[in-house]
Amino acid sequence: MDRFYYKQNRLKQLRAFCFSAQFKSMSKAAEQMFLSQPSISLLIQSLEKDLKQKLFLRKGPRIELTAEGDMLFEMSLPLVEGLETLPQSFEEKCKHSVVGSLNIAAVESIILYTLPDIIKRYTNTFPDVHIKLNNGSAADGVEKVRNGEVDFAIGSTLNVPDDVFYLPVYTFEPVLITPIGHPLLKNKKLSMHDISQYGLILSPQHMSTWQMVDLVFKQYNVDYKVNLEAGGWEVLKKYVENGLGISIVTDICLSGKESLGRMPLTEYFPKRTYGLFLRKGKIISPAAREFIHCIDPQAIEHFNVENKAIENRQIEIKTIRPHITHGTKDASKQI
Repeated sequence: MDRFYYKQNRLKQLRAFCFSAQFKSMSKAAEQMFLSQPSISLLIQSLEKDLKQKLFLRKGPRIELTAEGDMLFEMSLPLVEGLETLPQSFEEKCKHSVVGSLNIAAVESIILYTLPDIIKRYTNTFPDVHIKLNNGSAADGVEKVRNGEVDFAIGSTLNVPDDVFYLPVYTFEPVLITPIGHPLLKNKKLSMHDISQYGLILSPQHMSTWQMVDLVFKQYNVDYKVNLEAGGWEVLKKYVENGLGISIVTDICLSGKESLGRMPLTEYFPKRTYGLFLRKGKIISPAAREFIHCIDPQAIEHFNVENKAIENRQIEIKTIRPHITHGTKDASKQI
């Protein structure tokens, strides 16, 4: 009876398996499916019995996929994601409109300065889509993408995991901002030594901006002084306006309406690039597809090309494996 019952719930088995694999935790999978952890464990055990393969290795509170589990995950995730987005896709076809929900992770600067206009245009066109914005670091956003917690993320990072597709979209330049009438504004050309004569207002030390500023000053062997640490571009701008110091920002945060002096620093600091993060092989929901199109009309095409290349590589591997096995057997016979 148990075997019959769980075979009739293959989708539930695979959902439990995929969520556990994504989060590397059965308890988090249970939260996602609104079930108890023992129920998730039972579903996975029944799946392992049906397939006669061990799918997970238990390592304390965390779990890892076995080689067989990794293969099943690769095969089943598109099926599960396709079924997860089926109601939205079906309603879209029936109503000829995009509906459902959209979950986006983005860094604060993108949420503040680039998304408002995009969201306004999007919601005017697709009023039936519920949007949720997750404010956090780029690393947090990428992890949420990998775990399937969000549809996609927008941020800036140098390290992109192998299972994530990254498409650069926005590029912004580094700028020195000062109070109006500041002595540095008289310089036709700035040096790092010139900047070091005045106290800086920077984001906290764990943020990438501070780390980049520190790196560049060290490269030029110039000491610098930080008068104040403050989180958020708007806070930095306000304190600079009030004459409490100068700051180094990217021009993503500058509208031109601020009471600030500004000078370009591209000679010393790299430009900052922000882009889209999507998990490779992911089925993009209609709501996410249309939003990404608002950001970059070519992005989905690039993503589809990447996924197609992955599919082709997988087909090549599956085609080669039987020949390798056959060749090994023949060799053993000859020996």
